[in-house]
Amino acid sequence: MATPAITAQNPPSSRLVAPGWHTFMVLLFLFVPSVLGARSQSLSPIGRSYGHVASYSTVLVLEWALMAFIWFGVRLRGVRLQDLIGGSWPTWTSILRDIGIALAFLIAANIVLEILAGLLKAAPNQAVRGLFPQGRMEIVLYLLLTVTAGICEEIIFRGYFQKQFRAWTGNVIAGVLLSAVVFGAGHIYQSGKSAVIIGVYGVLFGILAEFRKSLRPGMITHAWHDGFAGLVGRLLLK
Repeated sequence: MATPAITAQNPPSSRLVAPGWHTFMVLLFLFVPSVLGARSQSLSPIGRSYGHVASYSTVLVLEWALMAFIWFGVRLRGVRLQDLIGGSWPTWTSILRDIGIALAFLIAANIVLEILAGLLKAAPNQAVRGLFPQGRMEIVLYLLLTVTAGICEEIIFRGYFQKQFRAWTGNVIAGVLLSAVVFGAGHIYQSGKSAVIIGVYGVLFGILAEFRKSLRPGMITHAWHDGFAGLVGRLLLK
């Protein structure tokens, strides 16, 4: 069984994980590239001009830079990244358990998302199609990007924001919903309908994190989902 995310050494749920000014800066860091990406209809503002390699590389640098800034912010409150991630993998059994949970969640969540996409009549736009890798170098960078997204975005949204919003509101549900809103808004470059669908996905990820008391299954699912979507989309474009 995974170690609970909140222990005697970890911060209680009512405690802020970072100063308020820091959270504002993280939001700014997220939304500026997303808005610029929406205007250019690509993953990053330089995506259309310089191609996928430059676009993927830019996002990789930005995500890890934001992770470094979050590490700095939570340290100001005496919080560790491990406190945000929660859980542990002391044995192979616990690793396999989280992989199994991730697989089940991936299937169930995508059924929900497909139904929602059908109701909203949402279809991949140019920004989404522009994410798909083509050559070998692009595939390698894209897969590296999906792993980065799985780790960094789960820590950012379900670790940092979800715990911060829960502490601000004193409500677990509010923490899940508010972090999901930020998650969807951070993907506005994929279109408004896609942002809504991704926001719902964020709610499901948030519920999983609260249920499991760990971000690890969500990280696995997130990386798998992005990786499969990009590689399958690449084949369909051919």
